[in-house]
Amino acid sequence: MEFYMSVFKDSKVLSSTSLPDPELSVVRFELAKLPVVALNANSHVPYNEAFSFLVETQDQAETDYYWNALTAGGGKEQPCGWLTDKFGVYWQVTPTALLRLITDPDREKAGRVLQAMYRMKKIVIADLEAAYAG
Repeated sequence: MEFYMSVFKDSKVLSSTSLPDPELSVVRFELAKLPVVALNANSHVPYNEAFSFLVETQDQAETDYYWNALTAGGGKEQPCGWLTDKFGVYWQVTPTALLRLITDPDREKAGRVLQAMYRMKKIVIADLEAAYAG
């Protein structure tokens, strides 16, 4: 919780409840005003791509910020704007430009953008725009 609260602005702890087992607790907090409830259960079950968080970014600076913050301390870059953080949680850091360009009615332009994205890990908006332009 502390790690994620350090990454996302406008975050705060709402409550923390200890349970009879000292390794268990329930925390309620907000990340960028989004309510989250988490169970701290000291589980060894790995996360996978079936569940991920998407962070939609407005520009390259914001994309870089979230990418660098979420991969810090042992996170791993994945293809196409995906990453895992140091806890193994999957994230998609997705610029709004990507979403706009790949849904363009001109399927040839959108296809070039999609192919450019397939070659990336962190999404680079300038490279997407260059692919779009041809």
